Amino acid sequence: MQQSVRHKMSDDGLQLLMSIEAFRARPYDDQTGAEISGWVKGATIGYGHLISRDEWKRSGDTYKQGITKAQARMLFEQDLEPFVDGVNNKVTADLSQNQFDALVILAFNIGLGNFGSSSALKLVNDPSAQTSYPSLEAAWKAWKKSQGRVMQGLINRRNAEWKIYADNIYEHW
Repeated sequence: MQQSVRHKMSDDGLQLLMSIEAFRARPYDDQTGAEISGWVKGATIGYGHLISRDEWKRSGDTYKQGITKAQARMLFEQDLEPFVDGVNNKVTADLSQNQFDALVILAFNIGLGNFGSSSALKLVNDPSAQTSYPSLEAAWKAWKKSQGRVMQGLINRRNAEWKIYADNIYEHW
């Protein structure tokens, strides 16, 4: 059964995710953090906005000059919308606001495709679902690798997301 309430991100969820993504006025390479003047895969600006090659061609000069926090917030909210919709559409269980926020923050980081096929989603929707994980928490925290390597930053992020989901505690690590 589809959840009856269509959730939106709370202000607490928005503020935490924006602080996690951290504002950068000028474009940078998401893998290295180094400022860039030409498009690379992983070109990013604002609050974690990935810049496509086509977008760079259209707006690269604007981005090179830097953007304001207001412009970055607008890009961020546009980027977040599909994840809010995705969690609303994929989760069939009733959720509290903090649980919804945590799931959106997770999906924003791992991508909707990964979220949609994750054991974490299966266990949210059906706590007795058979997965290779002993619990929802274990399935959630399994998302700790980038490019095949366990990353401490992702461990910290998953722990913070889990605190939101399980305990309604919104805090940056």
